[in-house]
Amino acid sequence: MSNDIGTVFLLKTDKREEGIERLIENFDITDFKSKNIALKANFNSADPFPASTHPDTLRTLVRSIKKGEPEKITLAERSGMGDTRIVLETMGVMDIAEDEDFEVRILDEEDADDWVKVEKNGNHWMKGFYISKIFKDADKVVQTCCLKSHRFGGIFTLSLKNSVGIVAKKVPGGVYNYMGELHISPYQRSMIAEINNHYNMDLVLMDGIKAFVDKGPEQGHVVEPNLLLMSNDRIAIDAVGVAVLRHYDTTNDISKGKIFDLEQIKRAAELGVGVPSADKINIVGIDAESEAVAGELDQILETQG
Repeated sequence: MSNDIGTVFLLKTDKREEGIERLIENFDITDFKSKNIALKANFNSADPFPASTHPDTLRTLVRSIKKGEPEKITLAERSGMGDTRIVLETMGVMDIAEDEDFEVRILDEEDADDWVKVEKNGNHWMKGFYISKIFKDADKVVQTCCLKSHRFGGIFTLSLKNSVGIVAKKVPGGVYNYMGELHISPYQRSMIAEINNHYNMDLVLMDGIKAFVDKGPEQGHVVEPNLLLMSNDRIAIDAVGVAVLRHYDTTNDISKGKIFDLEQIKRAAELGVGVPSADKINIVGIDAESEAVAGELDQILETQG
């Protein structure tokens, strides 16, 4: 298990374009040059931000990635609430893809050989599961997630939970419903963590300008933290995201106990997906106002992590 520090860069802002550009300056994207980039956003449903990735977030993130001169960017998605193609068209993703010149792949429409089987091998999936080859084969993987609670068993849906959208519901030619299993399993949150153990992540942007602090993922009480966060550590950024939710009047399930005892994070830490504990997280505010927020969140992690 890694003992490296998980750094989360944080900016207090309501200006997406400027904020994302400032955050990405803290990462070396020269390594993206001539690389194949797989991009996962959050388009689970055709509901506006914070249910789904804000169009300005997607557009600005793609433009920022392109400064690293990648060979190709492919956004791949499978929606859980609605037809994926209709969701993406409704949310304007196809128009953005045309404007910004990146490919969109509808994972529900992929062939059987576009999926990679992950065998059970000690995980909580009864039959294992299938993960999109796009994310297994990519040179670099970038994700943007929202900040929200989840009333259907996930408890919260941040970067770890966003990975469910790269897993097959059904593989063409097969009848087994992997999402059906996930959503009735008492091990749902561990299963979410286990997906993340089978592909790499190079950059995560969390858009916390607004958040759902209850219900979720497509509706709920909205608060406005006015935060953008970026990291290459999924556990670290999720732990900070949970700390933000706890700063507000969020659900009992999110609020109770230690953050690293919450099942998604605990299982991911056991697997070595990211940092093993809260004391390995370093929150860096990139200006004075952001440093003050980082200090408040550090205190939550210190006492509740």
